[in-house]
Amino acid sequence: MRLILFDIDGTLLECGFQGREALNATLDEVFGATGSIDRFDFAGRTDPGIVLDVLREAGLAERDILARIPEVRAKYAARLEENLDVERMRLLPGVSETLESLARRKDVVLGLVTGNWEPGARTKLSRFDLNRFFDFGAFGCDAVNRSDLPPVALERAERLTGRCFHPEEALIVGDTIHDISCARAHGIPVLAVATGRTTAETLREGGADRVVTDLTEIADW
Repeated sequence: MRLILFDIDGTLLECGFQGREALNATLDEVFGATGSIDRFDFAGRTDPGIVLDVLREAGLAERDILARIPEVRAKYAARLEENLDVERMRLLPGVSETLESLARRKDVVLGLVTGNWEPGARTKLSRFDLNRFFDFGAFGCDAVNRSDLPPVALERAERLTGRCFHPEEALIVGDTIHDISCARAHGIPVLAVATGRTTAETLREGGADRVVTDLTEIADW
């Protein structure tokens, strides 16, 4: 049996700049500061990690930021749910076909490993009816460092299925170097898709086991 853990942004779908816009407005509401958020690269990062980096650069103390992370998460989730416009989003090539095919298999369990806080992740997936494929996952709610997320996902997979998955029985599917490094930190194979902002060459150099242009190419793997 194989456990397949998907990233969301850049792997399954794109939101344009809507997530950044929602976070920017939330940080301004909660802290009255957003730092240089427009120049930060969000790809592959966890939501709490992004908040910490942006606000530390703006001069706020880490303890003050951490104390209000739950407030930021709640307000961001509400703002995203209210404003996320599917017309400004894109479902990436091969996603529907791949998930439908894998969901029919008895030897595959699907989950998520994403830096999104879970409420935001569920909102994004809901716009394309993708939540039905993912009963569990590891999220930005669980850790600031993305490399801490895979063990959380493996533990939740075991709790759900009653089966212990060894790292070599799992697969992480993502579009950034951070997806690769978090998989490698735990001996998990990784399939990289060049549907985000990271080039296929960079993903290969980063150590992905296989790199594909998009998910339409994985039928033979």
